[in-house]
Amino acid sequence: MTVAIRKASSLPIKIVGAMLALLAPTLSATAQEYPAKPIRLVIPFPPGGSNDVVGRLVAQQLSDRLGKQVVVDNRGGAGGVLGTEMVANSPHDGYTLLIISIAHAVSPWLYKLNYDPIKSFVPVAILASGPNVLVVHPDLPVHSVAELIALAKRKPGELNYASAGIGSFQHLGGELFKLIAGVNIVHVPYKGGGPALTDVLGGYTKIMFSSTVQTVPFIHNGQLRALGTGGAHRSAALPDVPTIGEQLPGYEATNWWGVLAPAGTPPAIVAKLHDEIAAVQNSEQTKKQFAVEGADVVQMSSAEFGTFIENETKKWERVVKESGIKAE
Repeated sequence: MTVAIRKASSLPIKIVGAMLALLAPTLSATAQEYPAKPIRLVIPFPPGGSNDVVGRLVAQQLSDRLGKQVVVDNRGGAGGVLGTEMVANSPHDGYTLLIISIAHAVSPWLYKLNYDPIKSFVPVAILASGPNVLVVHPDLPVHSVAELIALAKRKPGELNYASAGIGSFQHLGGELFKLIAGVNIVHVPYKGGGPALTDVLGGYTKIMFSSTVQTVPFIHNGQLRALGTGGAHRSAALPDVPTIGEQLPGYEATNWWGVLAPAGTPPAIVAKLHDEIAAVQNSEQTKKQFAVEGADVVQMSSAEFGTFIENETKKWERVVKESGIKAE
């Protein structure tokens, strides 16, 4: 009886072994043949924002390395939720990718989601990080953080600041400023960083806690005045601009960007994308461009990036709940 059981139990093992042996070349071929067609890179915000700037910078060089076009697809709405949900429901074949930022870690605490921000995706690679920058339209008669705080205290509720939407990096940076400075500046949410910046450039809204990657060119050409950057140290892209923390102790706000794929995307394809993105990050062109825009290249393994997203999600749950930020 014992011998019969051993023979019966060994049969499935042999079958499984044979199946794995047949499957291994297929898995290898999948990575070797990928990509066989263009890849869609979804940016869940309108053109012109920091996600868009970072996504397009990476897409251009990734297209060259992969030999297939990486097509940028802006799908804005609901603080990035609409585009993110679309990717969560896309085929997990490596041909639909998603650019995310800090908004991805904040959205679970503001919106009722039809996807899980962690389980519905597989982390591919983190790309970069960069501080925010407090900018004002030149018409606003302030030239420092102290002057802005003084003006806001003289005119409570009369000054407005623009953001990419409720729960966006710009919104969080603005609310943190209000909390520490003890001022009442009215939040004006837009459908993305691009539309928000357009209105600030036009002088319709005078203040923005923007990303350096979005605003540095407009600071250099005089269309915006920078009062301070949100990093722990001065930005190499704006060395003459003091940090906000130098003028308002305790203030620090830094954004980050990365790439996700739908859950179930083959590990071999994820690994290939990670390696190709790392090569793009290591290029002098990318490093120089990020430096010009005021951001720093950040590299992690896919697994480390996954842990980073989980930690960020937990951190911002506390911030959102304690600050009382709510979706409208």
